[in-house]
Amino acid sequence: MCRAASVIRDSRIDYGPSRGGVARAWAEVVNLKPQDVCVLLKIVVLRRGPWSYGQLALELGMSASEVHAGVKRADHASLMRLDDGWGYPNVHAFEEFLVHGLKYAFAPVRGGLTRGVPTAHAAPPLCALLGAPAGPPPVWPDAAASVQGIEFSPLYKSVPFAAERDPRLYELLALIDALRADDCPDPGRARQELRMRLRSPRINSMSRRPSAAAQESRKRGAHGKETRIHGRRY
Repeated sequence: MCRAASVIRDSRIDYGPSRGGVARAWAEVVNLKPQDVCVLLKIVVLRRGPWSYGQLALELGMSASEVHAGVKRADHASLMRLDDGWGYPNVHAFEEFLVHGLKYAFAPVRGGLTRGVPTAHAAPPLCALLGAPAGPPPVWPDAAASVQGIEFSPLYKSVPFAAERDPRLYELLALIDALRADDCPDPGRARQELRMRLRSPRINSMSRRPSAAAQESRKRGAHGKETRIHGRRY
């Protein structure tokens, strides 16, 4: 079952006709899903470079429709700004949600010993800053991995796949897992490293020239359909 986090985006008082003449209060509720966070983190990694729904789908191990729905939910929750179909995360709002709300909205599930991919304080960048954990490390279950650790549920089922393809995304996913966990030896350092990466002004080479993956996804999309590359306007 897919978990979702309800975010009240806008509350209003309706003074129109109602039973007994009592004003009606209502709010627009946005149900964020964990994969939405993965989509936003991937867009952050691109540093305002051009992207397409097909490209993100291929690199995140999702369908293009999942990515599109995630972008719409993030926009409705004010975690992303969309302009003519293209957008970039609202960094300050996104940071606030990751630091203060993520561990409550999408708490991790722990398991027993298993083989998997290290995460949280056992993965870069924290493992180099804090040293190796004293006991078995938290890991995303992966039968093909060689590290033995304690099962730590990833934010979304395709996270290990996406992290293997992109080291910078891996760092962000590990950092937010450190904030989701209740046993990180230095959560303050995790917050500092996350903020530094979210706020970094650097723009990579993709900002002016689409990658081969982006060019291919522009032609075919994730399911063989035509799709656009969304890029920053200069």
